Amino acid sequence: MSLSMDQQLQKRLAQRRADNLYRQRHLLQSAQNSIVQVDGKTCVAFCSNDYLGLASHPAVIDSLRRGVETYGVGSGASHLIYGHSQEHHALEEELAAFTGRPRALLFSTGYMANLGTIRALVDKGDHVFEDRLNHASLLDGGLASNARCQRYKHLDVSDLARRLAKTEGGRKLVVTDGVFSMDGDVAPLVEMAAVCRQYDGWLMVDDAHGFGVLGENGGGLAEQCQLDVEELPILMGTLGKGFGTFGAFVAGSEALIETLIQYARTYIYTTALPPSVAAATRISLKILRRESWRREKLQSLVSRFRQGIADLGLELMDSSTPIQPVLLKNDALCQKVGEKLREKGFLVGAIRPPTVPVGSARLRVTLCAEHTEEQVDALVDAIDSSLTELQKEGL
Repeated sequence: MSLSMDQQLQKRLAQRRADNLYRQRHLLQSAQNSIVQVDGKTCVAFCSNDYLGLASHPAVIDSLRRGVETYGVGSGASHLIYGHSQEHHALEEELAAFTGRPRALLFSTGYMANLGTIRALVDKGDHVFEDRLNHASLLDGGLASNARCQRYKHLDVSDLARRLAKTEGGRKLVVTDGVFSMDGDVAPLVEMAAVCRQYDGWLMVDDAHGFGVLGENGGGLAEQCQLDVEELPILMGTLGKGFGTFGAFVAGSEALIETLIQYARTYIYTTALPPSVAAATRISLKILRRESWRREKLQSLVSRFRQGIADLGLELMDSSTPIQPVLLKNDALCQKVGEKLREKGFLVGAIRPPTVPVGSARLRVTLCAEHTEEQVDALVDAIDSSLTELQKEGL
């Protein structure tokens, strides 16, 4: 007799546990902050993407509250029915100005922005070129587009150029993360833009982890590299990281945004963000631009952490961003260190395959402007003591 569906699924789950790859959720019982309550325990959170500490900023919270009182909780419809409020519209105009682009378009999530944009721009007979370590949403967008997909070597502009040069016919869309979410390194956008110009490629950058953090004004990697809309025509960012709220946007030319409104299925066929979230994000954007000390402090903490980990003789990946991966390579060891750190009051992501390549398990430490130097030092000490304890236990 063949196994039932549940029996087959349980067998698959058991194998994932045996491979030390099983994922589990933890229950957050407090507001988003540098110190949180998780599973009944007070911990210092080093796994949040709230890089600037704006998720619990009083002014952002107050704007959200006033937005709910004015507009209600839900938006009531998709943008193209009647869910596009004046708060949405104002935020789009402000994001366009912030990025130096003619227009911007709000999406409900970053995943939907990437999937919808790629599918709207290319189809059968076209070509998509993706960095091997691109975020899953970018890879899924390419696969769903019906275009022919190629994955070039990570950050390798020469490999990208070779592939573009050999490709004839159809549109050529080059897609990359700005800051890579698991490695913390950054795409060589200036060189990529030059290659795209040479071979008639369209460059799309997902700068989810760059906005708010990089650039003099927090404008992300595009600002840092000083790339305009001609050099970088498709710029995507999320609002749930440096902005501390929720949602995503794509910024670009008038023709790009109108094309997405007409053809991006993930924009057309979904409910709009609550207007109150758009209102809160408008305040967040003002704080992000005005309070440069948050970026300055963040960079100081990054340097402090890297020095502390280097002093322990541990391997860090090449990252100058708030994403600081400590390579442990062994899946079981990585999982156990993550558990030890939770016991000591620190929340750190223990990242294993399939999220990262086999043999590259790592502690993914993310730093926030709300962290103190003392907390960073304490985390370094906790990583050291956890590894020592596990070594004594035979791991």
